[in-house]
Amino acid sequence: MSKKLVILGGGESGIGAAVLAKRQGYDVFLSDSGVIQPQAKKVLNELNVPFEEGVHTFSKMITAAEVIKSPGIPYTAPVVEDLIQQGIPVISEIEFASRYTRAKKVCVTGSNGKTTTASLIYYLLKNAGLNVGLAGNIGESFAFQVATQDYDIYVLELSSFQLDGMYDFKADIAILLNITPDHLDRYGNDLMEYVRAKFRITQNLEKEDCFIFCRDDHITMEHLNHIILKAKALPLSQKITVAQGAYAKEGKMHVTYGKEEFEMFLNELALQGKHNVYNSMAAALSAKIMNLSNPQIRESLTSFKGISHRMEEVAKVRGVLYMNDSKATNVNAVWYALESMDTPVVWIAGGEDKGNDYSALFETVGKKVKALICLGVDNEKLMMAFKDKVPKVAEARSMEEAVAKAYEWSTPGDTVLLSPACASFDLFKNYEDRGNRFKEAVRKL
Repeated sequence: MSKKLVILGGGESGIGAAVLAKRQGYDVFLSDSGVIQPQAKKVLNELNVPFEEGVHTFSKMITAAEVIKSPGIPYTAPVVEDLIQQGIPVISEIEFASRYTRAKKVCVTGSNGKTTTASLIYYLLKNAGLNVGLAGNIGESFAFQVATQDYDIYVLELSSFQLDGMYDFKADIAILLNITPDHLDRYGNDLMEYVRAKFRITQNLEKEDCFIFCRDDHITMEHLNHIILKAKALPLSQKITVAQGAYAKEGKMHVTYGKEEFEMFLNELALQGKHNVYNSMAAALSAKIMNLSNPQIRESLTSFKGISHRMEEVAKVRGVLYMNDSKATNVNAVWYALESMDTPVVWIAGGEDKGNDYSALFETVGKKVKALICLGVDNEKLMMAFKDKVPKVAEARSMEEAVAKAYEWSTPGDTVLLSPACASFDLFKNYEDRGNRFKEAVRKL
């Protein structure tokens, strides 16, 4: 008799898990407390997977051997707590999918830069002719690709929510870019809980594996001293030189792995900005571990095009540059965006606050921002934080209103920057929807 598998959530990861589970002969049931999209229902019907929406019926889950949970559902959700109480294992789709592939896994996490870094590593490996897939928190789900493709390598972008549900999963190369307070609402406002979630990327690493981390990130370094790490530890730094790993000094990047070395001038990199130096170093170091040649690495690092919704130039209107940084859903990401600005900024921010502490932005905002437009359902916290720091502050309840106000307040030579510091779910489906609506509104100016 086949094992019963219950999947919670009918989004990208849940549908991918259903496809893989059916291929592996499981008896599958999918439950979503919200609405399942028509395309997803079509896939479930074709697979003969029974499902429910708008409700979680516990009696239909109690016979499960295992439950796969969507990363969007917290472990504190009553249905999840009840399942765990019954002794039923609740895992992530990443954990489940990893059982059915022998591919090497390059795994990237961090509060900021993980999508860019994962995309850049994928680009490097693909350009070098390797058979590689990009999955996790980006693109088609890992489970779906394991079910339908046959890749030798996966580059996986992993959020803390995905890492939470991973137990036996093991990376071959694990990358932790940085840790700044984010998603604290999901971790009981306890930074250490969030840190521990991020460090799950190191679990099960063996001595032949590699752990790439930021030597300049004090939260990472503090926690690193408290864990036992078998893997090769490879630091990234823009402050000190390192014998193994990567560092930047006097306008040049230096990468060393074993006896292999790679150097490149920072001004040649496709991705500019201080934070992108870390991302490029992590990618170059991963490429050296994977035996790519120096010309292959150099070519890809100079030709890579940035990702959508991350410091994406939309258009210049009346001498004003409009930048879409909708993916900046935390304070630290906004700090990086503002830090890279050398023009006066009209800043559009706001959304669903995740327990943000805006004080880290005060100095940079004071220097660079001439006007702030708070875009959200409840803007009180954001307005209170910056009303004395910015000459002009206004509220907007729609993207069109925010862009119109930015147009009115900007002058030639300014940059209008959408960099929200918050989640998008109060007014938009997700950060992509928010970014696309921004681009649409700008093009209509």
